[in-house]
Amino acid sequence: MAYLGPRLGHSRGFSPLVSAVRLLGMDGMGSAASRSPLERLDFDNVVLKKLPVDPSEEPGVRQVRGACFSRVKPQPLTNPRFVAVSGDALALLGLRAEQVQSDPLAPGYLSGSRVMPGSEPAAHCYCGHQFGQFAGQLGDGAACYLGEVRAPPGQDPEMLRENPSGRWEIQVKGAGLTPYSRQADGRKVLRSSIREFLCSEAMFFLGVPTTRAGSVVTSDSRVVRDVFYSGHPRHERCSVVLRIAPTFLRFGSFEIFKPADEFTGRQGPSYGHEEIRGQMLDYVIETFYPEIQQNHGDRVERNVAFFREVVRRTARMVAQWQCVGFCHGVLNTDNMSILGLTLDYGPFGFMDRFDPNFICNASDNSGRYSYQAQPAVCRWNLVKLAEALAPELPPDRAGAVMDEYLDAFNSFYLENMRKKLGLLKREEPEDGMLITELLQTMHDTGADFTNTFRCLSGIPCPGEGEAEEEVVRTAVDLLLEQCSSLEELKDANKPTMDPRELAMLLSMAQSNPALFQMISDRATIARQLERLGRLKELMESSQEQLRSKQEEEWTRWVRRYRKRLALELEGQSDEQAVEAERARVMDSTNPRVVLRNYIAQNAIEAAEKGDFSEVQRVLKVLEKPFSSQPGLELPAWVHGGGAAAQAEREEEEQQDESPSASRDPVPYDSKPPSWAREICVT
Repeated sequence: MAYLGPRLGHSRGFSPLVSAVRLLGMDGMGSAASRSPLERLDFDNVVLKKLPVDPSEEPGVRQVRGACFSRVKPQPLTNPRFVAVSGDALALLGLRAEQVQSDPLAPGYLSGSRVMPGSEPAAHCYCGHQFGQFAGQLGDGAACYLGEVRAPPGQDPEMLRENPSGRWEIQVKGAGLTPYSRQADGRKVLRSSIREFLCSEAMFFLGVPTTRAGSVVTSDSRVVRDVFYSGHPRHERCSVVLRIAPTFLRFGSFEIFKPADEFTGRQGPSYGHEEIRGQMLDYVIETFYPEIQQNHGDRVERNVAFFREVVRRTARMVAQWQCVGFCHGVLNTDNMSILGLTLDYGPFGFMDRFDPNFICNASDNSGRYSYQAQPAVCRWNLVKLAEALAPELPPDRAGAVMDEYLDAFNSFYLENMRKKLGLLKREEPEDGMLITELLQTMHDTGADFTNTFRCLSGIPCPGEGEAEEEVVRTAVDLLLEQCSSLEELKDANKPTMDPRELAMLLSMAQSNPALFQMISDRATIARQLERLGRLKELMESSQEQLRSKQEEEWTRWVRRYRKRLALELEGQSDEQAVEAERARVMDSTNPRVVLRNYIAQNAIEAAEKGDFSEVQRVLKVLEKPFSSQPGLELPAWVHGGGAAAQAEREEEEQQDESPSASRDPVPYDSKPPSWAREICVT
């Protein structure tokens, strides 16, 4: 489709801001500017040529009709500077980390404070179902598309297989107001920016499909935020994340055509512009699913094949989440990638103690997006995508594809879990039950999710002449180290609802079911009652009784696991080789380190005091999550950093009344410290 919107500046991708920089260059800045590697990026902004661009450049929030993108002008930051960069992510653009970090113009370019030649800043219009309700127009309220950079020559063929377009879309998140900012200011702060940066990279190195993050920039610009919505706002530094992906199009991109919703009354801003849906579908399939485009001459069959592949990728993604204990927190349709990538890192969390009802988002009162709900919610979101694609995707054909989702998810999940348990040589019908019993035992004993799986490679297959009881005893002792104490379990099982509110809702469920359904649901009440029942049992127990019960449960499971491991050796001539391969696969599947909330929090608190070394250190640790890294076991502040730095830190801690000042150091691969339970992410 022809280009529809006016261009910023005097020529393609050339903004007034860049013009000003180049004029200044005549007084001595020109040589520095010409050396910036970011000015040599090869932009080819295809999506702005293929999809409609809003012809209006009117500032301020507005409904954007008949367009997929709006031109925007990122708002410059005062004194932008790097917090951290990911060399691996920047390499996708043909950039070297040291090259970027030494470039004085780079923090400005990668925060949107300067506009690179060839960049065409824009914000994407999309809608979404949020917590099950259609919210109408949403869009990039803080993110800003900068353009699409051609992949450098010689890029890894495997990477290009995942991104057949040969271009990488780059965004800055936190660069200021757009037409979609609603009541917000389009800014992000250090807390959220560091979390998104670190988790984007952590997920990639865990092998989970994800968008990438190239850098975090902070500044002297400030905004006011009420962190806990408690009436105690404070000024925080404006910060920006550079995000990288083949595309940031999402399920909600196709919901802009939705007619008025029967429950909320809201409709998509481009309702009635049916031709744009076809354009967007053509663009996505031709660009990111070229094999499907080439293999299907019939349009309907092509669209069905595309939807089937999105279903498959989404099932694979959420199966991988479940296997690393990741909880997204805000699985709205506007946060679901059309490529099956993990997208938009907000109040996410990696599970510590295994709990199927784990909720990482403190705002999710109903548990809609809990850990165990994620596979079903992703299916629900796919149904909404199918509705948004109609009539291009006939509903009956979409329904038949959706029937394949559960089998696809279970297949991916079992495949991953078998690797985590080292079940490599054969697939047995009992494997599913063995996995279920493992998770149940972890839940009952309050075992740490990540560390328990990591321990399993230390449990050997049965062998001739071994002392069975001694081997089991050693394995159980190892697993017991990952279990919760009585006090930890009591704390974990306290109801999150006030007892008076719970009593009122129970009464209402009996006396006025209709009103009850309007303000609560039976699943929420059932969870609260389950917690109460468990807490009562714990209150009547002692630490010794609890430990004896934990030991009994783990002994039972370890015996069953070793019985299953014995089948791995049947028909194998070299049992040592089998054991070695099993340990290798398990230790490259079960991470030593994930981005636990307390690890991120330590890095954030250091960065808020001007020390970015912990963010950079955590990134190094997360880049090799399956390996032991000598010298990187503990946070940077534990190792001092020189007498002057240590003296300055001690002086700060004497003045600091926050809990972080007196925290004991905890290795990155350990169970979380007790203070981690106080971290609240919304």
